[in-house]
Amino acid sequence: MENNKRRALGRGLEELFYNEPIAFDKMEEKILTETPKEEITNVKISELRSNPYQPRQVFNEEALQELADSIKQHGVFQPIIIKKSIKGYEIIAGERRVKASAMAGLEEIPAIIRDFTDEEMMEIALLENLQRENLNPIEESRAYKKLIEALNITQEELAKKLGKSRSYITNMIGLQNLPQPIQGLISENKISMGHARVLSKLENENQQQELVEKIINDGMSVRELENLTKSTEKFERTHKIKKHTQETNEYQYLEDELCDKLGTRVKIKSNKIEISFVNGNDLNRLLEIMNLDTRG
Repeated sequence: MENNKRRALGRGLEELFYNEPIAFDKMEEKILTETPKEEITNVKISELRSNPYQPRQVFNEEALQELADSIKQHGVFQPIIIKKSIKGYEIIAGERRVKASAMAGLEEIPAIIRDFTDEEMMEIALLENLQRENLNPIEESRAYKKLIEALNITQEELAKKLGKSRSYITNMIGLQNLPQPIQGLISENKISMGHARVLSKLENENQQQELVEKIINDGMSVRELENLTKSTEKFERTHKIKKHTQETNEYQYLEDELCDKLGTRVKIKSNKIEISFVNGNDLNRLLEIMNLDTRG
């Protein structure tokens, strides 16, 4: 099964998708550096359509306008990557550039045309958004689930490839078990990821909804929510709570909170906090979350 999948990915992409960790920037850089300038062509924006596997459903209009203003002044520096389809082209990488270019009034955009399978297009779209964009938690959750299905790998294998903790991937995918109304509140940032993680471990939808009202109306904290759901047997859980032992990590709660906040593996031991990152872009993303100036 794996050998067939590797052959389907083709030379170059196999290396990118099966080495650890995988990074979208490497894939895009490989295509850009190996493409002769004469193969970069201008295509009409009207002939482009979104990658059907694009997980992002909402684009930040303010950020798009900033990019559009930059494109008006400097043009499009980096060509997009597209695939020929029955009608026009499908965008493999660079949808934000396409949208911003349209806002800037451009009719054409530089592009590199490449032939990818539908499976590869799904993987590329998910990787680009996971490693470059701030997907909302529900979009991120769907992306992880699709990647696991597309690559036929386990949650632990995906965690290693993305430089995340296993618990983080498990918690994110667990959001798919929540009712749609609650998922909507998470997407709108009305419920934090910490709250969502606790709610996703409960089986009873009525209990979940009651707790959501307490979170929104009474300002219940994540710690209060955890204590409430663990302190009584009335809350039906998807997994039984493990008994605390002396070996239990006393910082597990903080590790989970930091994993949720930063979106990466965090370990607290020997009076040190270890934060993992995949590449330079991922490090900059973490620094921005922590409000640290990256300009030196």
